[in-house]
Amino acid sequence: MTDERPATLLVIGTPIGNLEDITLRALRVLREVDALACEDTRRTRRIFERHGVPSPRVIFSYHEHNEERASRKVVELLAEGLTVGLCTNAGMPGISDPGYDAIARAIDAGFRVEVIPGPSAVETALVVSGLPASSYVFKGFAPRKPGPRRRFLEAERDLPHTLVLFESPHRVGKLLADALEVLGDRQACVCIELTKLFEQADRGYLSDLAERYRDVQVKGEVTLVIAGKHPKFTRPSEPEAGP
Repeated sequence: MTDERPATLLVIGTPIGNLEDITLRALRVLREVDALACEDTRRTRRIFERHGVPSPRVIFSYHEHNEERASRKVVELLAEGLTVGLCTNAGMPGISDPGYDAIARAIDAGFRVEVIPGPSAVETALVVSGLPASSYVFKGFAPRKPGPRRRFLEAERDLPHTLVLFESPHRVGKLLADALEVLGDRQACVCIELTKLFEQADRGYLSDLAERYRDVQVKGEVTLVIAGKHPKFTRPSEPEAGP
């Protein structure tokens, strides 16, 4: 492949759950790259096995604990004239996943960067939530500690955009409770294991969802969608009782 095109970093979107969701272009690129940096080689090889893709000549790990070193290796391979692929376990590199450093270094070094689009938990959750998708904000993972988490949510309190967040299955109830306290009782959707066998989209007002998930141990990856500030998506206040 090195004789056919200049050295290029190919950022490859991969399935977020269902392995059938990979694109034909992504499969072609995985077959053609000279080298592949991937978050977990074992997870990526499942795609190879499922779709009959041979492993690249050079394949190595690129994850949050070795990102700087692996990014330098990506640039070194590009400098040798090789075409390098970059993928994570699921979704798009750089979107709440490793990848930003390699992409930034490749651009700074003057190499071509090309993105092969693929499935995204952000857009998938947004659409299945039934909440407005015309304007939204994706903020990745909320802070773990209560104080920073509430301040993180306060920045969105008065904005009309739909809010999309990732969360650990161990902290879903706490995030919902803080969102209710900070944002008010808005419509929301808890999306669990998107595109997988036991996919779930649990819709309701934050007060109901916070109660439902308060003591629940969620299994699987979670994406939370919360409506922006708008009367249409806020639970009406109970009328005060008369004298």
